[in-house]
Amino acid sequence: MPAQLTGRCLALTAVTGLAAALTLAAPATAATTATPNTTDTTANTTATQNTNTEPVPGASYKAAHDTLGPQKLTAEQRRLAARKQADAARSYESQGVSTRSAQAGYVLSGGLHQSQKTSYWCGPATLVIAQSAHDEVAGRSQQSAATLLKTNSSGTAWYGININVPNPTGYPVADALNNRLPGAGYVPKALPYTPTATDKTNFKKHIVHNTGNDYAIAGNAWEVPGGPHLVGHPNIEIFHWVAIDGYNSDTSAGQVNYLDPVGGVSTSVISWAGSVPKSARISSDTITTIMGGRGYVW
Repeated sequence: MPAQLTGRCLALTAVTGLAAALTLAAPATAATTATPNTTDTTANTTATQNTNTEPVPGASYKAAHDTLGPQKLTAEQRRLAARKQADAARSYESQGVSTRSAQAGYVLSGGLHQSQKTSYWCGPATLVIAQSAHDEVAGRSQQSAATLLKTNSSGTAWYGININVPNPTGYPVADALNNRLPGAGYVPKALPYTPTATDKTNFKKHIVHNTGNDYAIAGNAWEVPGGPHLVGHPNIEIFHWVAIDGYNSDTSAGQVNYLDPVGGVSTSVISWAGSVPKSARISSDTITTIMGGRGYVW
């Protein structure tokens, strides 16, 4: 199965033939597959690079192969993101200065891991894991989640799919989380191919904020040859969703904990799954870089 380049999630099932697959031009943008709510527009940072930021390994590959196109937030998403950003800044300052001595080690929202049922259901698995971080309900159906997200054999889209919820925005994972967790206020955060220092600091603030409110973050990784990878993942191109459910309080969120749906999957489904843990820890800056070109839902 070839690498998928439209912004969806896909765990590659075999390494054979990847060299050819990774040289393919990207197919048509996912943004054209549906008409997201674009009443109010905001420029997406995915294709906009800070010229003062040195490109990270893999960033040029992403820039050359990405055809996702501009993304737009609704006026309500922009309003909510601004409010949450202010709250997150206060949470981070409090965590880092006032209460750090009272905390030790990792603070978790406590997502309940599920291994993805197919090679392309990392999105549905991440949805039910992120849900469980808040309500502690285990064993939800990935099939139901896949239907809601409109996941297909190419995976789960980052943007450009209107799912069957009231007032869809074109961001299926954000819309699904808000539909299943009323009042959660999830918003998508797009990242440039080379995330800036500000992007990395904001991610730390966001994981502290979400964890403090008992919510996980849904991260959309874009791993490419030569760039950083999630723990146990091979040096190939992979689009992948994971649930980020905590942070290291001793380092002001310098590291985070995440739950990987590939963990526990049979190698007959995903050939490299045997080396992938269900739960792993990684540098916050590294996972922010890995999500560059897509982003996360917080």
